[in-house]
Amino acid sequence: MTSTVPNAVQHTDAQPPITMFGPDFPYAYDDFLAHPAGLGQIPATEHGTEVAVIGGGLSGIVAAYELMKMGLKPVVYEADQIGGRLRTVGFDGCDGDLTAEMGAMRFPPSSTALQHYIDLVGLKTQPFPNPLAESTPSTVVDLKGESHYATSVDDLPQVYRDVMNAWNSCLEEGADFSDMNRALRERDVPKIREIWSKLVEKLDNQTFYGFLCESEAFKSFRHREIFGQVGFGTGGWDTDFPNSILEILRVVYTEADDHHRGIVGGSQQLPLRMWDREPRKTVHWEPGTSLSSLHEGGVPKPAVTRLDRTAGNRVTVTDASGDIRTYQAAIFTAQSWMLLSKIACDDTLFPIDHWTAMERTHYMESSKLFVPVDRPFWLDKDEETGRDVMSMTLTDRMTRGTYLLDDGPDKPATICLSYTWCDDSLKWLPLSANERMEVMLKSLGEIYPKVDIRKHIIGNPVTVSWENEPYFMGAFKANLPGHYRYQRRLFTHFMQGSLPEDKRGIFLAGDDISWTAGWAEGAVQTALNAVWGVMHHFGGATDATNPGPGDVYDEIAPVELPED
Repeated sequence: MTSTVPNAVQHTDAQPPITMFGPDFPYAYDDFLAHPAGLGQIPATEHGTEVAVIGGGLSGIVAAYELMKMGLKPVVYEADQIGGRLRTVGFDGCDGDLTAEMGAMRFPPSSTALQHYIDLVGLKTQPFPNPLAESTPSTVVDLKGESHYATSVDDLPQVYRDVMNAWNSCLEEGADFSDMNRALRERDVPKIREIWSKLVEKLDNQTFYGFLCESEAFKSFRHREIFGQVGFGTGGWDTDFPNSILEILRVVYTEADDHHRGIVGGSQQLPLRMWDREPRKTVHWEPGTSLSSLHEGGVPKPAVTRLDRTAGNRVTVTDASGDIRTYQAAIFTAQSWMLLSKIACDDTLFPIDHWTAMERTHYMESSKLFVPVDRPFWLDKDEETGRDVMSMTLTDRMTRGTYLLDDGPDKPATICLSYTWCDDSLKWLPLSANERMEVMLKSLGEIYPKVDIRKHIIGNPVTVSWENEPYFMGAFKANLPGHYRYQRRLFTHFMQGSLPEDKRGIFLAGDDISWTAGWAEGAVQTALNAVWGVMHHFGGATDATNPGPGDVYDEIAPVELPED
């Protein structure tokens, strides 16, 4: 499998596994979740108190689930459907088991807090067919009209291996990769902080592309172009080129782009199962209580339309039905731009510098289109070459990335004809699903002239452009150069001891609040931060043997850059 990990790091079974442990906030969320003492408790006088949880994506459902276990009563508001960008859809007229992942579809093993909840609800995972992954039968790289077939990186022309080696050298020389990777594996907090603090100060103003250009290893424009179009791990990187290099380093340090697995049956099952799950151990609530049972009709309350500060430093929520409720505490897990547009907000909800940080948040666009097919025909062999007739495909054509997904040789399967980001995604925006499909089939037909993909299609395409979704306005956050300070404000918002009393009680969560936006792990981690914040707000505390993220905050707080 191709990897973003430099060759200098030799991984063995004796090494500790990598997790999304830092580098900005090296806290062991997986250990926190696994501890028998639990996540903390609140005073009995607060049991049953309602807490608003705005947004029913993964972050909101995790936060609500853990608040319920503490004895609070989460009131979940959801504008669309439980799951957020964990969205699994079917195809009209096709078997219900045939699904497409419109949002998150691949998860790295380093997402250990996420894995806690996957295991909790009994879901299974399987290898995801990324380019050149061990589970991927074959990959075709098609650039400038020239195609190369490969089952491993060794099958590609030497220039591709040169590009991979250049990336490894670039990371090692410019970002202390081996030392950081080792420190993350060993959870060596002082070493992580020593390396990262220097890099944050040095690289906050640098783009990903600028970082490559400064490396002697990437002095060749051809190498940079190939790397942008093909990359390693999940594919091309060029849509990330304008973003902060710090965002990219967070991904490669923690191997978030490697060894991906998909959730069998679809990722949306995770929040849906948590919604209905009856925890074995809860405080205050009767056995058999679930998030579903705490909500009338088993469904969340509708979209939030207004948020206000009211007397006693409360948060008052108005929803789309006109219902108005006031809470001592609330967690906001939807994308932060919602607070600037779809929801009428009282300016006093947050300090002015937090409003600035939300306004400056940069979201990436993303589009996908799937079609159902009669069988995984791509595994047929070409009579002349003996190769698979079609492969996982990376190209500079409009489709960019094409993924082939099956559940066995004799069952219907799906093709993600195209998965794109940013400018590549915007190119699809004006087109209908069928118009998109026609362009995609034309592009793929030029790469595979012998293959009639159309004759295998058994249903209508399904598509999404997340920038056009009214409750998202983008796929995920990606900081631009100079945005570190903004992200720090949002991530650390759960620590409210230094805020004026009239700015406390509402907590931000969600993957765009995390340091690792676009990864479900960030949604889970920030949910747990917010849960700690709510617990502390109600006078609760963690067990001394299992300190929470706020208890150890002073020791591991993210690097603070000067504002002047």
